[in-house]
Amino acid sequence: MDTRLTAFTDFMAMGGPAIWVLAAIAALTAGLILWKVIRLTALGAWGHRQSRRALGIWLAGNRSGARADLGRAKGLYSAPLASAFDVGAVHGYTDETRREEVARVAAGKLAEARAGLRGLELVATIAPLIGLLGTVLGMVSAFQALEAAGSRADPSALAGGIWEALLTTAVGMAVAIPASAALTWFESIADRAQCRIEDMATQVLLAPPAPRDARMAAE
Repeated sequence: MDTRLTAFTDFMAMGGPAIWVLAAIAALTAGLILWKVIRLTALGAWGHRQSRRALGIWLAGNRSGARADLGRAKGLYSAPLASAFDVGAVHGYTDETRREEVARVAAGKLAEARAGLRGLELVATIAPLIGLLGTVLGMVSAFQALEAAGSRADPSALAGGIWEALLTTAVGMAVAIPASAALTWFESIADRAQCRIEDMATQVLLAPPAPRDARMAAE
């Protein structure tokens, strides 16, 4: 265990201060990705079957049964759909008002689904730059050592200083690539959820009234 710790500290020391900053960013990025997965799971980002089932019940004419099937409706899909059910069952709302209310609820849920993505975007942008900064500083130090050595300069020592300087660029890219991949994945989940919500809400708002509702409106 001590040998591994020593090897780790030696590796970190080669990159200078920049690699320690990148290590901290990497730890924060891993925590952010884990938090996003847990958060999206809690929002039900991968579970839209219940909402689809409730939508089928609504379109079949069983309005109260469809609303009851959603329960408390706090999920990414269920909350906007429940809002569409609620405004769709009230005859005093205009079509524009119904759309605005459903859009308001959907926007809130989609904002929750996209929370934290700016952090991943920032990591994907600055991690390579921090790595490049560490490389530039390392190259400056290497060439300063070469100048100080004068005619007694050792090419192998210069090569060692250069590869140590380039180490921070490699680490910066290693941090940025997973962050960028996770950002793209989470954005695709949010975009797909938005399309599904819009599709389900549109079907509810454009559905003809149930026979009982039509009789009530006529009266």
